[in-house]
Amino acid sequence: MTHKYSYRINGNYVELLGGYRLEIIGWDMRYDDYPSGDASLMFKDGKLVLEVSKHIPRPRKYTPRGVLAVDVNEKYIVVGNSLFEYRFKTPIERALHYKQLAESLEKKYSSPRYNAWLRRRGIKRRISYYHAKARRIIEDWVKKTSYKIATLARQHQYAVAREDLTGLIESLRKLPP
Repeated sequence: MTHKYSYRINGNYVELLGGYRLEIIGWDMRYDDYPSGDASLMFKDGKLVLEVSKHIPRPRKYTPRGVLAVDVNEKYIVVGNSLFEYRFKTPIERALHYKQLAESLEKKYSSPRYNAWLRRRGIKRRISYYHAKARRIIEDWVKKTSYKIATLARQHQYAVAREDLTGLIESLRKLPP
């Protein structure tokens, strides 16, 4: 349903096209400042639920006042500039632990002729669980850390710079011995 043509919000009521009037029971006040978008009316658990989308504008662009350097290493991600430095520990060791558990199960239930773990449902589930757990650990950490870095850069109005490792090995090979 489109806003203003299919529904209107008046006080504690939602007026739908066709003269229907529904009372609003719950409302998320965090997004009241933003304009309403399209809505969908659904019947869930014996109740009519109206879900309204909101148009949230993009954040304003700013001219950076400095640079925030990001260095990605195996054990830590180092973020900072000449004034401060933050170190975020990476969960690679935790994820590798679950990968090793999965690989040890694969090795334990394998023979030279065929992989028995592919035919045993319980073992196959446990192996896929370990692989998924390792992936979830890394994905969750990446989301949280990138959000922290972006928030830090936005608060201090910094541009984010990361190291470029393209051609690093080739340039090292060209160096004289």
